[in-house]
Amino acid sequence: MVYSPSRMKFPRFILLSAVALSPLVIAAEKPEAATNGSNKSSEKTAESPAKPMDKENLKKKLTPLQFEVACNAATEPPFRNAYWDNKRTGLYVDVLDGEPLFVSGTKYDSGSGWPSFYQPINKDCIIEKKDTTHGMVRIEVRSKKSDAHLGHVFPDGPKPTGLRYCINSASLKFIPVEDLEKEGYAHVKKFFTDEAPKK
Repeated sequence: MVYSPSRMKFPRFILLSAVALSPLVIAAEKPEAATNGSNKSSEKTAESPAKPMDKENLKKKLTPLQFEVACNAATEPPFRNAYWDNKRTGLYVDVLDGEPLFVSGTKYDSGSGWPSFYQPINKDCIIEKKDTTHGMVRIEVRSKKSDAHLGHVFPDGPKPTGLRYCINSASLKFIPVEDLEKEGYAHVKKFFTDEAPKK
């Protein structure tokens, strides 16, 4: 039901205050777009995860490094992680819930020491948030369903997107293309039809 001020006897100063403050309320409801100085990065609004992260259970399931990176937004060492130089053909999934995130066909050597991709398997599988920690302004990348911290995205990648998704190996699990069906990922085999398997 919508109430009309004309039908409710509010004092005049209250009505005037509400009108004056309404633009501020509207502005506060608009989410801030995550930017990194380039319009090439997507400016998606993060949706809340379906369920809160169960850190107690995840701590038992993950290695200490995986837990700190995926659950507490830590960063693993460059050049000393599982997938920075992995050249095999396959799928990279979320270490927390197995959600497909990246494919080997979009992975490239950025020289950073972390796995780098120029695009995710689907933009709807990730969310991007403004990150101002450590005295920097960056765009954090998180897995949409699990809310796992993945890494950051930068506007210095190769064509066709010009983006570099700099991702922690500890937040990923690699599924070789030959194991996709066995691991329950037959539905993503379409992404590998034009890519010769590499071992």
